[in-house]
Amino acid sequence: EWQSARYTVYDTGSLDPDEVERLRRDMHETSFSREYLCDFAAAGDNQLISLSDVQDASRRQVKLPDYQYAPKILGVDPARFGDDRSVIFPRQGLVAFPPIVLRGVDNMELAARVASKIDEWKPDAVFCDAGAGSGVIDRLRQLRHSVIEVPFGGKPLDDQYINKRTEIWCVMADWIRLGGAIPDDVALKQDLAAPIYSYNLAGKKVLESKDELKARGLPSPDLGDALALTFSSPIAPKSERERFFEQHSRKVAHEYNPLDLV
Repeated sequence: EWQSARYTVYDTGSLDPDEVERLRRDMHETSFSREYLCDFAAAGDNQLISLSDVQDASRRQVKLPDYQYAPKILGVDPARFGDDRSVIFPRQGLVAFPPIVLRGVDNMELAARVASKIDEWKPDAVFCDAGAGSGVIDRLRQLRHSVIEVPFGGKPLDDQYINKRTEIWCVMADWIRLGGAIPDDVALKQDLAAPIYSYNLAGKKVLESKDELKARGLPSPDLGDALALTFSSPIAPKSERERFFEQHSRKVAHEYNPLDLV
């Protein structure tokens, strides 16, 4: 059996009230909250997404009319190493749906799972990490699925970021703060609140890398990366005509048999 309690500087009376007010006035709000109010959900000065923002996003309920008009987007983050997770993350507008999380699958199996999700959900765009996903991308294209490869170290659309991964995480952070809803998933929430950021000598924002996170004893933020991939580029919903010809093209490719020509 156990119990928990929280005693803030106001509860303990350990500091003079005038000194407490001076500290509140002079310190950054988040620093005061963490150090004197024991609020460990408060964001650090260099934390990209606070745990409190993540918790708020996991509790949001978005009604269908508020997102059904938006394009459907899949983010695919293939595992880099044995302990990493391969993740397929669907998002439509303000709503991120429960991800598919896989361990120990090879490129062919992951591509098959992505293709199945594409056939079922019919997304308007599929973004895949180009670093570890080249085999997955090639296989999906062989199956006549349109996939957009995203190099995490590539050039961002906005020059204020050091690379593409930093940019899409920052866009995702804004989406969370401005009303995005995420699944109430512990692993996802931990991933989103884990990375910190800094600025380089040129004044560009730099997100903590996966390797740096692992050096701090944290897991690779695979779920966070997969959701961030859905923000890789602005996407317009496909027309019914585009969907028809895309589906017809895949059907023809699937049914083609070279022996029929003999």
